[in-house]
Amino acid sequence: MPKRIHPKPISIADIFIKFSTEAQCLEYVEKMRWPDGVVRCSTCGDKNVKRVMRQSESKNKRPWFYLCLNKDCHQQFSPTAGTLFADSHLPLITWFHAIGLILNAKKGISAAQLQRDLGIGGYKTAWYLTHRIRESMKEANPVPLGGIVEIDETYIGGKVSGMGMKFAKKQKRVVAGAVQRGGKLRLRHIPDAKIETLSGFVKATLAPDVERVMTDQLRAYPAALGPEFVDRHEKVNHIIGEYVRGDVTTNSIESAFSLLKRGVIGQFHKLSGKHLHRYLAEFEYRFNNRSESDVFINTVRRLCNVSPLRFAELTSGPKA
Repeated sequence: MPKRIHPKPISIADIFIKFSTEAQCLEYVEKMRWPDGVVRCSTCGDKNVKRVMRQSESKNKRPWFYLCLNKDCHQQFSPTAGTLFADSHLPLITWFHAIGLILNAKKGISAAQLQRDLGIGGYKTAWYLTHRIRESMKEANPVPLGGIVEIDETYIGGKVSGMGMKFAKKQKRVVAGAVQRGGKLRLRHIPDAKIETLSGFVKATLAPDVERVMTDQLRAYPAALGPEFVDRHEKVNHIIGEYVRGDVTTNSIESAFSLLKRGVIGQFHKLSGKHLHRYLAEFEYRFNNRSESDVFINTVRRLCNVSPLRFAELTSGPKA
């Protein structure tokens, strides 16, 4: 059998060359918004529109906008209207380069690092930018995992000095993870590792016809798997030093957790429970698209088809 050759993903250098002007980026967004080539008003949907070039530089970086010629509408709009790029005064070049850097950073990249690398004026602006990109990475309708699936849970959070292990663990965030061998990864922030909670994660994640489910020795798993999956359950006992028994192991999901924790320690340092789901979406998305040549294109397309995430919405409510 001939060796399978994976297509080469677009590199950072390619992105910087291909998208070196604002016009190139805006043309690309336009193609993602209207792949049939027919621009439609973002307010009324009418295709009777006119492109208007900006004659002078302004606070708005977009080189052109559209004017709807429908007499009942007459709205001005940009190709970025109604997308996650909307209401951003950052050049699209900055957006595109940020997407490339985030996709290329296996362990993630902090807002502070992006601020330095891309010359973004303030930390809040860079932080807001990264969260809008992460928002586009969330899977709307994840497909249940089949085949052989490994499930595990881990704890995210800093050390609590002067406190015992039991107390420190309560201060951490619980993340449940599942990975299909040779397939997709799922990462979810859950309130605890109790039977009922893990059972909900299992039912939402596994396909009914899953072949086998592998976990560690945590006592909650047999009950959490329930009658649907318990007869297909195999486990390794880390307490006695067992990590692999034949093909029974949880090494794949533990490797995914390791990447996440390296990102927390080396890049983000600490994660708020309020925003943890977006960081998990980023790591899951990057893992699931690691061999895709068109991951950059798909990410831009997602940004073009997701409603704007307002700063007030991002910062409102308790930090948790």
